[in-house]
Amino acid sequence: MQTRRIFLTALGMALLASSGCSSYRPAPAAFHEALNRPYMLDAGDRLRITVFEQPDLTNTYSVDPSGYVAFPLVGKVPARGRTLQQLEAAIAGKLRNGYLRDPDVSVEIDRYRPIFIMGEVGAAGQYSYVPGMTAQKAIAAAGGFTPRANQADVDITRQFNGKIITGRVLITDPLLPGDTIYVRERLF
Repeated sequence: MQTRRIFLTALGMALLASSGCSSYRPAPAAFHEALNRPYMLDAGDRLRITVFEQPDLTNTYSVDPSGYVAFPLVGKVPARGRTLQQLEAAIAGKLRNGYLRDPDVSVEIDRYRPIFIMGEVGAAGQYSYVPGMTAQKAIAAAGGFTPRANQADVDITRQFNGKIITGRVLITDPLLPGDTIYVRERLF
């Protein structure tokens, strides 16, 4: 009976360990490809839009949850999935249609959409993204690792080409706005 109990315990531990290994997902190639592409706007980004010689139109605007910027005179302009230059062109094009003769529009990021940190950190939650931020810096902002945290790598979920992908990366890997970082618990 004792031998059987030891065998079942060992079998259970082996299954537990192997199930942890089966969830390992190295980052797909597209995951790092997103770092080298132009920045794509999405909900939560706050933009500084300047229309030169038009102080009434120059202001700070947010990309709403449906992915649009509500702009005076022209209404909602789609922003989700566009670069800053594409949004500039879209706003200028709409202003040209009966409002301004030759509008000169400039769009820049005022504040990036937040990142989210979960798992074995001091204070999980939503945090402001700062350009150049790595997973390690984000974890430090969230109160650091708990004593049970796996400190070697993390799982990051990000949106790329309209798809949500998750990959396991080193804590020194760079982040993008909107990323979700999950710090796992170490096994031993």
